[in-house]
Amino acid sequence: MTAPDDLRIGISSCLLGEQVRFDGGHKKDGFITGTLEQFVQFVPVCPELEVGLGVPRESLRLVRPEPKGEVRIVAPKSGTDHTVAMRRYSKRRAKELAALDLDGYLLKKDSPSCGFQRVKVYDHNNSPARTGRGLFTEALLNALPALPVEDEGRLNDPGLRENFFVRVFAYRRLKELFRGRWTPGQLVAFHTREKLLLRAHHEISYRELGRLVAQAKGMDRAQLRAAYEEGFMAALTHRATIKRNVNVLQHAAGYFKKLLGPREPQELAGLIEDYRRQLVPLIVPLTLLRHFVRIHEVDYLAGQTYLEPHPKELMLRNHV
Repeated sequence: MTAPDDLRIGISSCLLGEQVRFDGGHKKDGFITGTLEQFVQFVPVCPELEVGLGVPRESLRLVRPEPKGEVRIVAPKSGTDHTVAMRRYSKRRAKELAALDLDGYLLKKDSPSCGFQRVKVYDHNNSPARTGRGLFTEALLNALPALPVEDEGRLNDPGLRENFFVRVFAYRRLKELFRGRWTPGQLVAFHTREKLLLRAHHEISYRELGRLVAQAKGMDRAQLRAAYEEGFMAALTHRATIKRNVNVLQHAAGYFKKLLGPREPQELAGLIEDYRRQLVPLIVPLTLLRHFVRIHEVDYLAGQTYLEPHPKELMLRNHV
């Protein structure tokens, strides 16, 4: 399990309470500055401030003057176009951030510079459509396509919040695997530890990655790394559903058929069923499962990151 204080997450400065917004305000987020700040090192970034627009400043918006033209970032009151400066800055800043070994990034929703998705883009009739992405975010994802990214608004959804941190900690584990020299055997061992987690998120990707790993010894190392990294992180972008979690829990329970007493399997099966019916959160059957793993020393399950993919102190599985 990765130590929480090893994590480094880029973040829109306003979410930390810094007064950098166009009106001199902030968008301090309680979860981020309360619970999360105990576990990570933040790298704050405000593209609009860093590009030289100052505080306070005119508000900005994304516009597309022509139906198939380039999306631009403009101050509508004065008509000042900041596209060239913002794109130049964003490309440079994204390159700098790539050198900082980030594990994830939290963005300000709806921002014309930092918005992750569904940012308003205004057409020539001044009509908005939620089809855009912030210009800085665009450059960031181009520079770091595997980086786990989310906006603070979507973190209000317990499932999306849990999924983001699954990806953050998984990305750190993946980078640790590929840091320095590594062997196909180490990749096989890594994939083995991640199997149940992958199955909970996306069965098809789990099987595709399994076939890739089976061919590892005959592949070019750089191509193998690139293919596995892309497939692994893409698999985890799929949310773990109740149905897939139930399948994984039942699969894990099968390892105890000959180890448990007559009542214990029924207790575990009952909690899994309660979870399936959404009467209890995922943490309830998982807690009993982890207890059985410790008591009976089932090595294969003890090594599965699915059982604890992020620090329990974040309490993310208490709400899914």
